[in-house]
Parts: sequence; structure tokens; C-alpha cells
Amino acid sequence: MILLENISKKFDANVALQNIDLAIPKACIFGLLGPNGAGKTTLIRILTQIILPDTGKLYFDGQLATPKHQHLMGYLPEERGLYKKMKVYEQLLYFAQLKGLSKNEAKNNIDFWLQKLEITTWKAKTIEELSKGMQQKVQFVATIAHNPQIIILDEPFTGFDPINAQMLIDIIIELKNNGKTIILSTHRMEQTEQLCDTIAMVHKASLVLHGNLKEIINNHKKYIYTIEYSGSFPENPQLYNIITLTENQATIQCHNTSLNAILQYLLPFIDIYSMIEKKPSLNEIFIEKTN
Repeated sequence: MILLENISKKFDANVALQNIDLAIPKACIFGLLGPNGAGKTTLIRILTQIILPDTGKLYFDGQLATPKHQHLMGYLPEERGLYKKMKVYEQLLYFAQLKGLSKNEAKNNIDFWLQKLEITTWKAKTIEELSKGMQQKVQFVATIAHNPQIIILDEPFTGFDPINAQMLIDIIIELKNNGKTIILSTHRMEQTEQLCDTIAMVHKASLVLHGNLKEIINNHKKYIYTIEYSGSFPENPQLYNIITLTENQATIQCHNTSLNAILQYLLPFIDIYSMIEKKPSLNEIFIEKTN
């Protein structure tokens, strides 16, 4: 759906992005990760054509990017983009019509999303009367009311309690299942793992990781297993290192040895009740890549 080729951007002497090549598939949830100051916001601003790159090309669905493609997108910025003194329904109508909807189309779409997000009773309130979580819900409706094909969400869970965060997660998954391409920029790694199919990690203006999330996690695993057992657990530094050992639980890290070979070695010594592989979390990979 989106293709970036050799995208670079400088602000004076500061390099914000350097030679970014990135492909974002259709109908997926794509995680854009990186520490503060890594270049994520600059990349989002290039995607939305708020700014242009110094070098490189941007394509949407095989076409070179032009201003007309902005109507394909809905963008929820990390900062509040709402008019504090304006009533909820009035500004949602305003934003939807800016994106090309007729007044009737805008009303139908807005009514649908206000009901789905359980904020219909707030539509006559001004933004400054709402809590941070309610404001975020209104901003989310403004992002998707025009039915965009590409939805960019920058820290969308800000201000949400666990119940409303789960409501938003369910809606994001539903949008993806309806064919939308969703770009999710967040520091919440557990939600990235829960939601994303593909991720990219930017660090110091460069792309340091890009691909299918499950494959990335598998490629970074350390072959660490936790074993519940009874008996006398044997040491064998040739096959594995023992990380922790108690009376009925051991954590080992395997060398270049198949799991079957280790099981065959262990079974004469112990009865095994469970053996669980400890895969690295995305948070651990993030810290490793950005340290």
C-alpha cells in the first residue's frame, strides 16, 4: 500500500532520516517504533505530506505520491488537534467535510462512530469540558469519519483506562479486517506485539529493523527454556548452560544442539512435566537495538 524509496530528510545540520527503504502492506497493522528523537514523527509527516523529503520517493498503491493522496489518509497526531471552545459534533462535521464528505455523509458516519465509541451523549459538549480519554475518542472519530484507506495513529492509547484501551484495540482490529492499512506509532510494546503484523524500528535516523513481527522475534530468540521436572537435573555444559536451578525447575540456554537431543539426554535423569521456550519480548528487542 505504501512504499518509501531512499527517503532522507535534514533540518539544517540535523539528520532526521537517512536512506529509509520501507514497504507497508495493504490491510495490515504496521508498527512504527523507535526511541524519542529517532525520526518517527518526521517519517509520519512525510507520509502525510505535511513536509517533503530532501531525497527519495513515496508511493501510494503503486502511484507516486501527490496531494490527492492525502484524502486516502486519516491521521491521529500525538498532540491534541481539537478546538477547545468548539462543540464536539460541530468540529467533527467540520473535519469530515474538509475531507470531502457531504454534510449528510458526514452526519451518518459521525453518528455511527459516536455510538460505537459510546460518546453520543457528549456531542453537545465543548472539548475543554471532556476528560483526556474522551478527547482522545473524539480525535479518533475525526481521524476515521471520512472512511480513509490508510489510518495513522500516533500514541492512540494516551489517556485511556484499560477498558477504553481494549475498546480501541478491538476497533483497530476490526478496521484492519475491513481492509484498512493502519500505521501504529507507540511506545507500548505489549500492544504492538498484540496488534501488529509487521514492524519497522527507526533509531538515530536509520532503519534498524523491518519485517514480519513473528519472524523478527524468532530471529532474536536465545534458545532459553524453562523446564518443570522431578529428579536430579544433570549439568552438561556441552549441550546447555544452566541459568537457574531449583529443586523442581531449571532454566537452560541451549548451544547448537537440537531440542530432541537435549530431551533424549535428560529423560534418563528426570521426569519432565513441562518445557517452555522463553522467546524475547519486543521490549527486549527494542532495548537491544537502541542501546
